[in-house]
Amino acid sequence: MRYYIIAGEASGDLHGANLMRALLRQDADAHFRFWGGDAMQDVAGPPVRHIRDLAIMGFVEVVSHLGTVLGNIRFCKEDILQYRPDVLITIDYPGFNLKMTKFAHQQGIKTVHYISPQLWAWKKGRIKSMRHNLDRLCYILPFEQDFYAHNNFPQAVYVGHPLLDAVAQFKKHDSDGMQYEKPIVALLPGSRQQEIKRMLPLMLELADKHPEYQFVLAGMTLIGEKLYHDIIGNRTNVVVCLDRTYQLLSHAHAAIVCSGTATLETALFNVPQVVCYRANAISVAIARHLIGNRIKYISLVNLIADSPVVTELIQGDCSTSQLEQTFASIAADSASRQKMLDEYAHLHTLLGNAGASDRTAEVIIQLLH
Repeated sequence: MRYYIIAGEASGDLHGANLMRALLRQDADAHFRFWGGDAMQDVAGPPVRHIRDLAIMGFVEVVSHLGTVLGNIRFCKEDILQYRPDVLITIDYPGFNLKMTKFAHQQGIKTVHYISPQLWAWKKGRIKSMRHNLDRLCYILPFEQDFYAHNNFPQAVYVGHPLLDAVAQFKKHDSDGMQYEKPIVALLPGSRQQEIKRMLPLMLELADKHPEYQFVLAGMTLIGEKLYHDIIGNRTNVVVCLDRTYQLLSHAHAAIVCSGTATLETALFNVPQVVCYRANAISVAIARHLIGNRIKYISLVNLIADSPVVTELIQGDCSTSQLEQTFASIAADSASRQKMLDEYAHLHTLLGNAGASDRTAEVIIQLLH
């Protein structure tokens, strides 16, 4: 079978690579053409477009890069027509990917979207077009089961969370150590340049106050090491670790995390964390208007648990003093730290078992046959 896969961000690249491996296990004649990153490239060679050229987040940021976005849309449509796959598989990245599934459906190509957009939070109006344009929707959060059942979406299938696959695979095969004389505090400032430029300086202010820890920044080659070092400057207790986030988390004592997939990854490694997030003020105002009071949290950990497992410092609350106070409560051997670890154990129970990649591949194979 011929599979056209589109992942637009680092997390999608990780899950796309594991899905490709699962498809190869179930379809020995699988052929791939894809948009993705280094992880997917390790499975199937160079991508059509690399995620470093695609990761744009926020209303204001998208508008400022509109020419690039529209150019990618035009090119992708032409490329899909030329390749003529048996199925288009889109992974997360809904602003771009749902346009592609609509186009592919119009061309008579089967469509599968993996990792549902957060329709329960905002843009619920997308349901009608998604129901029409998607042959299958593979969603990954346990509480989404009720949402899709109540909204008459028979193509929606719960497959479990693919991060469980990624973490299990790492723990099974990776024994690489990370040794420092001081306890490690992991800094995860995001996967996009605009996030890093906003969040990393705040994290570094915390590092300046705590020479008793070794701060290790989870960097990404696709961002470029220079950006991190330009912001870090001559600090000696902060080092950059490229493309080794799981190795870092497996040795970390605590973590400061920019909201996103990384919050759940950090929890799956049982690392106490503080979640921080700042964005363009206009983008945040628009998002809050659209979301209203439908969700109470922004981190995946709290959303899945439906409780404040981790502290979220957002916009105005994301200050040096607030970060210092919250960090102190989880870095010390305290009741707050133990309570978070206990709630992580409950989170593992809610998520269930690994195997999302294989289950998603099975859904796709059954659709095609």
